[in-house]
Amino acid sequence: MEHCAIVILNYNGKEMLRQFLPIAIQHSSFSIFVADNASQDDSIDFLRTNHPEVQILALTQNHGFAGGYNRALEKIEGKFAYYILLNSDVEVTPHWDRTLIEWISDHPHVAAVQPKILSYTNPQYFDHAGAGGGFLDSLGYPFCRGRIFETLELDKGQYDDIIPVDWASGACMVVRAEDFHGTGGFDDRFFAHMEEIDLCWKWRLLGKDIYYHGGVEVKHVGGATLDKSSPQKTFLNFRNSLLMLHNNLPQEKFIFRYLCRVLLDLLAAFVFFLRGNPSHALSVFRAHQDFFRLKSKRKPLVLAPDLSNEDQEKKIKSILWTYYIKGRKIYADI
Repeated sequence: MEHCAIVILNYNGKEMLRQFLPIAIQHSSFSIFVADNASQDDSIDFLRTNHPEVQILALTQNHGFAGGYNRALEKIEGKFAYYILLNSDVEVTPHWDRTLIEWISDHPHVAAVQPKILSYTNPQYFDHAGAGGGFLDSLGYPFCRGRIFETLELDKGQYDDIIPVDWASGACMVVRAEDFHGTGGFDDRFFAHMEEIDLCWKWRLLGKDIYYHGGVEVKHVGGATLDKSSPQKTFLNFRNSLLMLHNNLPQEKFIFRYLCRVLLDLLAAFVFFLRGNPSHALSVFRAHQDFFRLKSKRKPLVLAPDLSNEDQEKKIKSILWTYYIKGRKIYADI
């Protein structure tokens, strides 16, 4: 069994591959695979012509982030001890992969670890996707050290540490292969967005740890596949957040949180409408409708002994209240 495979998921991303793949090849120590989600551009021809050293995992249709990685990693299951899931729009740095792999190899209780993720376009600031380590509030809203909602912190070395977190970012995350396949991988229903948060929550419920390693940094463009202004992204974020709560909470806890989320999501839809974004407001209602269509397909989860959902509840009861009402927009202030 080889030690590690770096797997880059691609969908119509030839230009991102052209820009960032040579840097990944230059600075990486392990085999690189590109999993192609049935791209309609000439990504595969580009790879075969310009990077024959990169192995291609071709899929027959676009399965999204969740299903795409699931099917791609099934093709190489049993061949590697670790996978590094890397977005095609991430610029890596020297020794990035070896440092992360050596660290997780020394910590067998850790299922996943992410590096520090900075903005590619504004590299003195943290990126939206993962930043300095991801957390969840009690209602399931994700936030990060270095990024809470739209507030991005300047990187002053304040998150150059190594700490346990609630979730690792799918933009760049090392996962232990046996843990990934042992829990069935990502939830295909998510298609894209929050599937890595959901999987990390499952791992924590099973007694595994998730870590952030601030000694390694990468830079992320973000929005390369689906821009944040897209109503479809709004739909996926709201729907998948509900699926994640339903997946990982017992029924009685889920019902209370869902009722809270209904009120908050109605408020969010109203704000979208007031700001002249009726398509985003409609996406919120579509998200709840689709959640009820999909929720019966929940996968059963067997918890580790003596580990309850209470152990996963955080001190931050509501990041929305903390951010918008209390005005605390920097992680150190919350």
